[in-house]
Amino acid sequence: MMFQKHPLLHTLATLICCCCLLQACKKDLAENPTWEDGDYPRIFYMGDQFPTSVVIDEGDTAVYNNLKYSPAGQVNITWFVNEEVMSHDTLFNFVPTTGGVFNVLLEAELNGLRSVRRSQVIVKPSSYTPKTYDKVILGYLSENGTVASVQWNHISHLAVQFGQVKSDGSLDITRGNINQKADELVARGHTAGVPVLLNLFGRLTPVDGWALYESDDMGAAIRDAGKRAGLVTQIASYITATRMDGVDIMMTDFNGSPYYSANLAAIAPFISELKAAMPEGSIVTVTATPGWQHWEYPNLSAADWVNVRAYEDGLHVGPGAPTGQPSSLEYMKAAADIWKNFHLAPEKLVIGFPVFGLRYNELDASGNNASWGSYDYTPFSYILGLDPSAAEKEYINSSKGIYYNGLPLIEQKADYIKGSAFKGMYGWYIDADAADSTKSLFKKAWDQLN
Repeated sequence: MMFQKHPLLHTLATLICCCCLLQACKKDLAENPTWEDGDYPRIFYMGDQFPTSVVIDEGDTAVYNNLKYSPAGQVNITWFVNEEVMSHDTLFNFVPTTGGVFNVLLEAELNGLRSVRRSQVIVKPSSYTPKTYDKVILGYLSENGTVASVQWNHISHLAVQFGQVKSDGSLDITRGNINQKADELVARGHTAGVPVLLNLFGRLTPVDGWALYESDDMGAAIRDAGKRAGLVTQIASYITATRMDGVDIMMTDFNGSPYYSANLAAIAPFISELKAAMPEGSIVTVTATPGWQHWEYPNLSAADWVNVRAYEDGLHVGPGAPTGQPSSLEYMKAAADIWKNFHLAPEKLVIGFPVFGLRYNELDASGNNASWGSYDYTPFSYILGLDPSAAEKEYINSSKGIYYNGLPLIEQKADYIKGSAFKGMYGWYIDADAADSTKSLFKKAWDQLN
């Protein structure tokens, strides 16, 4: 009996055969490739077996395994660490005996042709010696700042904005956990001899880092003894786990709150409880205002020092306010003197400078600021993008005018601090600074003071 071929079945059978042949070819090429002159060797790895970057503790192991090479058994393998040959095995375990940054390179060579893979191991040292300095230069890394923004050579201390305090007393450290960011900052900081502090804050406005009006998150947490105790436990646990060097209490969220007096009073027991709970030798600083609220601050002598927010005089904002420099040398001196004359010895005071500018977007008929909504703030790095020569000035004619601190004004401020008994200076914030070191405000302050 003769059977007639069905066209659809014939087509389907042909497709199946072709697929089988293709799979067979793929398998043959993967396991038994044919190599000709000019072909490069291949390195295969699964999942996270070859991380681009990893942070570990000194004495722990960076593991590079589950690697395959093609053509198998024919390539020459070499592992380098900081350009030194370490192994010729197909796998590699790196156990650092000191802190630092180590560049791992895997090379597969065949017939003089090389394929490479690179990884960076950032090692948190088990102990370190802080760098020497004459005056403190504290840099703040904002919540959106990157590790690459930190100029370790130009600061003595770093505070990182990772510790957001909620009104229920919980501590949100999510920002520091992303991609091991907190661990990397501690590793790099300690390798450079720079202590790293956890910045504790409630809710802040962008760029200038001041409080949102009527915000009361951290205040609500620390003025309640029960919430405060739970918060202190969370902070101490985090400091111990990350090996950070302490905390900075950025107490700005009393602004406009009906509880601001109680919030400020609560800083004193908060400091004492943190000192008792954190590892011995941990640093506690407080960032405070020289405004009229300064009368409400309790005795802060238990803090290692107080950062005085001496860079917004408040005279050049609001409806009808004249345009001008809000962070002059004269205002810095006046703000520093308030805390020196009424609160603490100058040796316990670190005086602030801005790494951002006041930008006017609308003026009234008299040439003054138009309203509460007609101005904002812009990072120093953005100002340099508008005018590459801006570092040598303190005003540029953009929008309706931007006033800021350039290199000459920072030099004047640093010279004043250098000739005084004040402990040093701090800048808000380090990721707003110039990437070009010749225009960096932090470098200028560091060079003048140390």
